[in-house]
Amino acid sequence: MPGDSTANSAAMQRGRRFPLFQGILPLERSRVPAEIVAGVTLAALAIPEVMGYTKISGTPLITGLYTILIPMVLYALFGSSRHLVVGADSATAAILASGVASMAAPGSDEWLALSGVLALMAACFLFLARIARLGFLSDFLSRTVLVGFLSGVGIQVAVGEISGMLALPDGGHGTIHNLVTIVREIDQMNVTSLMVAVSVLVVIIGSRKISMKIPGALIAVIGAIIASWALNLERYGVRVLGPVPSGLPRIGLPDVAINIDLIEKLAPTAFAMFVVILSQSAATSRAYAARYNERFDENTDLVGLCLSNVGAGLSGTFIVNGSPTKTQMVESAGGHSQLSQLATSFIVLMVLLFFTGPLAYMPGAVLSAVVFLIGIELVDVRGMKNIYAERPWEFWVALITAAAVVFVGVEQSILLAIVLSLVVHTRHGYLVKNMLMVPDKTLGWHHQPVSTRNQVIPGLMIYRFMHNMYYANSQTLNDEITELVRSATPPLSWFCIDAAAVNDVDYTAAETLRRLHANLAAQDVRLVVCEIVDEVRSEFDRSGLTDLFGKNAFFPAPTAVVDAYQQRGSGGMQEL
Repeated sequence: MPGDSTANSAAMQRGRRFPLFQGILPLERSRVPAEIVAGVTLAALAIPEVMGYTKISGTPLITGLYTILIPMVLYALFGSSRHLVVGADSATAAILASGVASMAAPGSDEWLALSGVLALMAACFLFLARIARLGFLSDFLSRTVLVGFLSGVGIQVAVGEISGMLALPDGGHGTIHNLVTIVREIDQMNVTSLMVAVSVLVVIIGSRKISMKIPGALIAVIGAIIASWALNLERYGVRVLGPVPSGLPRIGLPDVAINIDLIEKLAPTAFAMFVVILSQSAATSRAYAARYNERFDENTDLVGLCLSNVGAGLSGTFIVNGSPTKTQMVESAGGHSQLSQLATSFIVLMVLLFFTGPLAYMPGAVLSAVVFLIGIELVDVRGMKNIYAERPWEFWVALITAAAVVFVGVEQSILLAIVLSLVVHTRHGYLVKNMLMVPDKTLGWHHQPVSTRNQVIPGLMIYRFMHNMYYANSQTLNDEITELVRSATPPLSWFCIDAAAVNDVDYTAAETLRRLHANLAAQDVRLVVCEIVDEVRSEFDRSGLTDLFGKNAFFPAPTAVVDAYQQRGSGGMQEL
């Protein structure tokens, strides 16, 4: 209707003018019911999941519900993405548990306070990233190492929950130590707990086979609570959660002395969390923005993520992150704005106020089964296979990252993941596949491998460098040009670098070009350049390469080089 169109237009203008409500406005009135239904669906699916994440983070059960209360509302109001769902996440929860394991006992008040401090510190990193407009840093954690990292986290999480499903004593720290302990104590397992865990897995997996919209986890949790209450499963050795506090979280700073020593101890863990939040949230938001052709501002999103973690730290829960799985849940249920997340938070508010009593009867094996399944789903076997098929070298990078999580730890592996991502990036630029350009009667110009040593016309060779020129590939640039000139038959008079694919030349590469110019000049070979972009031409000016080569050594296209070469000595070559 015209009225709705005018209102939506005005709302869109407000959304552009102010950071607030970017994930909600413009809002179509006709979509409100669908958004609310999607929010209710997310609550049904996410409530058991976030309670499961508390087993990973080592925090009290109720803190899982807190992660989708205030933090989710803050992101919905201040974030940029219309689709990203912010809440508890297995990767950051695992980093949290690893980072504070030596500083407090899991589940203790001190552990929870340290969790809150970490959320606030991660928020500070996000705030600094926003001030410096560093949203682009999310691109530096490659998809390859992210697949490996999350797969390693999945293995660690799944193995850690086996003892809970079997009602065995906690296995301690470390994936391998857990496995060894489980094997050693397997004769002490509780069969009833195992049956409960298997039943939960069957219900969840079976419901997904029927429809992803069926809240299998919620059905399994409710069924297990009823069975535990009706059959008094405690008398069969099944552990239950016991009383769960109701009501709203207490707002305030974490109850721990915050000083420089504490900040120094927690800084590596907080930074590791920051990197995962930055990369995972941005990747998810960017994917959904592209799918729906929507505007997405990474730097504005940092504000929403920062405030979400401030809310987490001040409301007695642990760090939150953009969740790909929860985002997919909302999208599958028909939600297309942050209104769905606001509806989810309202449902959680009702649960906290009126429905925490029944949670006391929940068997611990239920949550262990839910988390075990979350861990298994994080192990991206298909993704690893695809990487191996397309990029075998990158597969080993992903595998090393996963192994580091399993054998070393989550916190250390995220730093390794950053290093490996940079190695992958540098390797792509280092192993650049350059080409020689030769004329083609039908295509105009044709690329051929450097090994062919083909000349455009006798005495002229055009060499296209297929990457930015920088320190990692400057030696390749020097070696290939030197060898091409040395082995040219007939000998070259001109050597042309086609710079169409070059948009940056660093100091090392500029020094290499100076050396090449001198070496070729000593062999009576003229070095010229074509198709250089304006930005790179400016870099040549600043570094003195333009004066060194001569202003008439730069040509707009390969054809201009050929024409000038054929006219050399005839007075036809013009200075450009």
